Parts: sequence; C-alpha cells; structure tokens
Amino acid sequence: MSDEPDEAPELNVPVGMFEDIEDLKAQLAQLTTLVKTLTGGDDAGQGEASADDEAAADEEAEEEDEWQYPPFILLLDPPAYDDELRALIEWVEGVLVPGYLAEPSADARWCHLWFEHTVAIARLHAVWLAWQELTDPASCGYTGPSTWHRDHLDPALRELRGSTGPFAGCTKGEHQIDHRMPALVPSAWSLEQG
Repeated sequence: MSDEPDEAPELNVPVGMFEDIEDLKAQLAQLTTLVKTLTGGDDAGQGEASADDEAAADEEAEEEDEWQYPPFILLLDPPAYDDELRALIEWVEGVLVPGYLAEPSADARWCHLWFEHTVAIARLHAVWLAWQELTDPASCGYTGPSTWHRDHLDPALRELRGSTGPFAGCTKGEHQIDHRMPALVPSAWSLEQG
C-alpha cells in the first residue's frame, strides 16, 4: 500500500488569494529589512530573536516597571529630590493650603516653611501621591476622593498639625526646625574600649 492518495484533491482557490499571499510575503520582507536596518541588523534568522535582543528587552521591561510609580521622596537623591520637592511645593501651596488649611492655632499648627521639616515633607509627599491616584475616576472610581480624605489627608493633618507634630515649636511669627531633634545620646559604640 502506498501512503499517497490515489487522486490529488481539487483545490478551488481563487487566483486573487495567491496574489494576496505574495503581497504579504513582500511586505514581510520589507518590514524585516526595515527592522534590521533600524536595529543595526543581526545574524539571527528570520523570526528568531538573539539572546542579546531578549536580554535587552527584559532589561527595558524592568526599567519600565521600576519607574511605573513615583518613588517616595526621601529615597531620592538630587537632582530628582529637588524636582520632586518643587512639584510637591506647588501642590501643597496651590491645592492643600488654600483648600484645606484654615488659620493656624495652638490646636492646629502650620508652618509656612513646612518644606524645611523632613517629617512634613515625607507625610505631605505620601498624601500627594495618594491624591494623584485617588482623584482620577478612571483608576479608582468616584469614591477615590472620599477615600483620600478619610485614609490619607485627615490622618496626615492630625499628625502634622497636632501639639506633638513637626510644627509644635513653630508659631505664626516664628519658625523653628530643630525643636524636634532629640538630644545626643551617648552610644556604647562611640566610647573607647580600654
């Protein structure tokens, strides 16, 4: 017995289809040439990716994932820190202060030089990051602003403006940044062993 069929099947394929296939082959060849030209070309076969290409693609994907969300401000080094602080100052002075901070009092302090208080920078930056996420209906729906007020803004303002917060030593006319610094504590590590 033979493995081949007795009769070849009739293929009723329109002539236009063959032309379309040939056009697709030509377009694929052009695109392949263009890709090789733009990427500097490589010796990998058509449709095959070299190990270097895969490693570069993985590295690029990791970099994209790494910067998908803004980093916490205290983890940044200059000039990224300075840029982030400028943007934070714009938001605090343009949105937070006029919209949420009434006249300071003994029970609700505020320092006009808040950006010189590291604790204030850290807390306000966290509130700002949450605000960016939670005020966009596309990402969090219409309940985002309520969640932002309840979970982020209100607790942060209680901590910042409270009697033991970073502005505790600041009054309306006086700014004091070193009031929160603890006194130096002798350390066993710094004492000379005899």
